Formats: sequence, C-alpha cells, structure tokens
Amino acid sequence: MDAVVNLCKRRGFVFPSAEIYGGFRSTYDYGPLGSLMLRNVKNAWWRSMVQLRDDVVGLDAAILGPSRIWEASGHLDVFTDPLVDCRNCKERFRADHLKNLDVCPNCGNKGTLTEPRNFNLMFKTNVGPVEDSSSVAYLRPETAQGMFINFANVLQTSRKKPPFGIAQIGKSFRNEITPGNFVFRTREFEQMEMEYFVPPDEGAKWFEYWCEERFNWYVEHGIPADQLRLRPHDPDELSHYSAGTSDVEFMFPWGWGELEGIANRTDFDLKKHSEFSGQPLEYFDQATNERYTPHVIEPAAGATRTMMAFLLAGYDEDEVNGEKRTVLRLHPRIAPYQVAVLPLSKNDQLIPTAREVLRALQPHVMCDYDQTQAIGRRYRRQDEIGTPLCVTVDFDSLEDNAVTIRDRDSLAQERVPIAEIVDRVKDRLAL
Repeated sequence: MDAVVNLCKRRGFVFPSAEIYGGFRSTYDYGPLGSLMLRNVKNAWWRSMVQLRDDVVGLDAAILGPSRIWEASGHLDVFTDPLVDCRNCKERFRADHLKNLDVCPNCGNKGTLTEPRNFNLMFKTNVGPVEDSSSVAYLRPETAQGMFINFANVLQTSRKKPPFGIAQIGKSFRNEITPGNFVFRTREFEQMEMEYFVPPDEGAKWFEYWCEERFNWYVEHGIPADQLRLRPHDPDELSHYSAGTSDVEFMFPWGWGELEGIANRTDFDLKKHSEFSGQPLEYFDQATNERYTPHVIEPAAGATRTMMAFLLAGYDEDEVNGEKRTVLRLHPRIAPYQVAVLPLSKNDQLIPTAREVLRALQPHVMCDYDQTQAIGRRYRRQDEIGTPLCVTVDFDSLEDNAVTIRDRDSLAQERVPIAEIVDRVKDRLAL
C-alpha cells in the first residue's frame, strides 16, 4: 500500500488536495497521470455498459436536488451512520466499525464513548439568496435517483422497452464520519451506476446476469480472479429496498473491500417517486396490454476505488539485467498512456522523425513523449507508470524508416516500418 501511495504522489497520479494550505482531509486531486487513468477507467466502463450494448442509454443528471427527491428515496430518514464521540480525546468514530464500545480506539480510555446516535451523511446547502426551509437542497449522495426521476423522459425519447438500462457516471458526496485508506473512502467521489429496468417476474434472472457480467469486467481489465470475490449480502445487511445484493470485492492490503454493489431494488424507487411526485412511472406493454412498474437491477461501482484496485493489482517489482524494476502491469485500456515515443537521444537529427511518429500515433492512442535522460532510464519510467509500449527512434531509423517497439511486460523488441506503426500498435494493444 505504501509503495503504491508513494508512486502516486511521485509520478503524478494523486495529490493531497489543498496541500499548500496544509491539506483538506479526505479530498484528493488527480494529477496528469491520475486524471488520464481515471478517465480511462470510466471510459472502459462506459464502453462495456453503453457502447457495446443496444439496451442501455446514457444520462448526465444534476448534482443538486430538492429535498423532495431525497424524502421520496428515503435518504432523509435512513441514510445515516451510527456516530460516537470520545469525551476524552474528542475523536469521532462509526459505532458499527468498533469492536468494543467501552474502549476508545484512539486514546484507549474506558467509558469515554458517548451513546451511538444517527448521523445523516448528506451534504446540505441552500439555493438562492435567502437561506430558509424553502431554499434547502442537497448534493446527491448517489447518482441513482437522477435516473429514476428521468425514467419517463428516457422511456419516451429513447423508445426503449424493458429490459433496458440507463447509465451514468458522475460525482457523489457523502459526509463520511471516518474517511480513510487513501482514495478508498472519501467525501467526494465518482460513481459509475446503471439502472436496468426489467419486467417484475424477471428480476431474479437479471440480477444473476449482472452479478456475473460485472465480476468478469474486472477480470477482463486486468485484476486476477483470485484477488476478487462476489459476496452476497446477509439478510441483516440488505438495504430497505433490496430483494438481494451482492458485492464485487477486492483484496485490498487491509482486507476485502467493496468495489461494486449489484442490487435488486425491486420497484421501490419508481413507486416512491411516483407517489411523491404524483406522476406515473410505469411501462405499458402494447403486446400484452399490460401496465406495470418495472423492477430495477443496479450495478453501482466506485470509479476512484476501481482505479485504486487496478493500481494495487498491477503493481509489481522484478529484476532486469540485475537491476530492480518497478512496473505497473495495467491493461492497455486502463493505462494512462498506451504508447511512449522516445528518440534514442536529444540529437537534432532524431527529433523530426520522432515527432513524425508521435503525430501519426496521437489520433489513435494517448501518447507520452520523452527525450531527456538515458534511454534505459526512460524505459524504467514508462514501466513504472504502466505504459504498455515504447516506440524508439534511433539512428538506423534515418536509413531504414523503421522504429523499435518495446513491450512493457515481456521486454521483447520488434523492428517495425514507420509506415506500418499505427496498425502494428493498434494490433498489439488490441483496443
């Protein structure tokens, strides 16, 4: 864990937010490499969930929402964690995370913890110039509700019929009592969620389908299956709306942690919003002359947690020619850069050809360009940030119009004509 966190800071994946002001707890900024990798995680999810399917459409709903939405969804009443305070050291803890409520885990004193009380996790604000009850709004704690309240709009405009899904990627905000473990639990984070609307009698079938589909997505993008598990929730864990929930969990350094939850939400959300808004949220099946409220299967993943899992799963150390090498074995779709273009040296004769190769590749893949330091050190840097391929322009390139492609994992090198470089790179990356 420490090695990955240090790499993230040193190479520009993740920075503590507001660091020059002493930092702001549980917030992080994603640097040049982190912003690319996080975007790639989201793009890979969108590709699988929307681009490669004809039964799922996209949405980008508002972050701010009126109280009525969260009253209908139950968040105002039940979206809470049990909070305890230590009267001695003044630290706060989630009661359900403590093994012993008689002893403070920070200062060790007995009998200093308060009785647990419910703490609502939503961020509350006011809209407009007057701060009163009529102007109260909330930052969304999840992206799901925007999809439910737009169900009728999407149904009408997309002309889909169940089973079909609405997918969304966006920021959510939860006023966590105990954020921690780097970017695993933060108060501001990004979610990748999809609501899949199905006929009521098909809920169980599609729940099993999406559990398998989502587990396989992580394996296909580079996390070994033995570092993942699909864990069904026990009955006492289930949310009030759920007829069944399973989590895709990753073996983090501190133990198993949730990457994604797949829930059978039944018809709870659509019926609640229909009740509170007075607007019908149903589907009319002309073939059967039947009107019904669809049930919903929800795969909901954390983009930042998923990026963290890919970093941890991909981190490796090996030895090359007697020297220790740090390497991120990231899937090409997830890696910040797919290709690094490297002139053998800063010699003025090599730069124009290297720039020509760079310009040819840039429309197709994300490229890094580096002409400083010895070529061996530049290879090591690209290995450490997870770049799958390096393309080297040397003095022979000026004679044979060819370059060398070096593979990050096998270290194999292949001579390729510059005229074929785009096709050969795309074939090697299998994007």
